[in-house]
Amino acid sequence: MTKKIILHRYHTPHGVAGNLVLGSFGSQLCLCDWDNGSGTSSSEKRIEHALKAEFVQGVSSVIENTVQQLDEYFARKRKTFNVPLYLVGTEFQKKVWMSLAGIPYGRTISYADEAAMLNIPKAVRAVANANGANPVSIILPCHRVIGRNGSLTGYGGGLDTKQFLIELEAGNT
Repeated sequence: MTKKIILHRYHTPHGVAGNLVLGSFGSQLCLCDWDNGSGTSSSEKRIEHALKAEFVQGVSSVIENTVQQLDEYFARKRKTFNVPLYLVGTEFQKKVWMSLAGIPYGRTISYADEAAMLNIPKAVRAVANANGANPVSIILPCHRVIGRNGSLTGYGGGLDTKQFLIELEAGNT
């Protein structure tokens, strides 16, 4: 029997932030990635390969739960997520991704701050690279990490989307 990752497209309210691809593996969310319109993302490829699974379109209970929580987030009624996660990555990446959950809603930190939080202050680039591979965007909020000088830096959904999410959380949209 072939293992399956159920994929579902989520359209953000009013299309303001683009679309997300949600993926579940068993009863856990393994993907919440920005749909860049160019086919399979690097996160999707990495997850598919690591789990030796195939993608199928559909919906699952964890995806339905995630959709509800994302709707609440975009309506400013939710500040944290409680979706069960199945993270596919190295131990270092998982450590970095889980640290993102500790960044309070409406706040931003720098990559240097995140590296310091992890007690690896000289690993700023490695932390930034791990953030760039985050397979569950918004759920683990890598959009809250910015450059040391306050500039917006790389984001899978694009810098306009990163700016939108920061402003949404600050109540400026």
